[in-house]
Amino acid sequence: MVEVGAILEGKVTGLTNFGAFVTLPGNVTGMVHISEVSTDYVSDIHDYLQENQTVKVKVLDVTPEGKISLSIKKAQAPSPEQEHKGGERPRRNGPPRQKSAPNVWQGAERREAPQTFEDMMAHFKQVSDEKISDLKRANEGGRRGSYSRRK
Repeated sequence: MVEVGAILEGKVTGLTNFGAFVTLPGNVTGMVHISEVSTDYVSDIHDYLQENQTVKVKVLDVTPEGKISLSIKKAQAPSPEQEHKGGERPRRNGPPRQKSAPNVWQGAERREAPQTFEDMMAHFKQVSDEKISDLKRANEGGRRGSYSRRK
């Protein structure tokens, strides 16, 4: 039986436009989705794999029906650049990313007493109303000194 998380060697037995089928030890077949072939964008799987090629794969999932999901890119050791960045892919260009607004749901799981859905919705509504008020205030401030001339 194939275990989730195991790294195995297998042989590519079929290529499709959405992935590759790989036969693993024990004569079981799994599938590598095209998004799991490489860390680069893969538009044509034939540029990366060939039938009868031996590949190293990591088992991502085994469904109750016996379907096996595999990954080639997760079976590879991370490059020194990826390790340095914490696995984050480097940005090509542009300004540094701004942190997004705080997640209103964040922290709910850290509270001692579990919250009900209604409590979470009330908190979400409160935060949302505060943000809308701030936006309205900011927009009104921008309009005060301006006027439009009509002919």
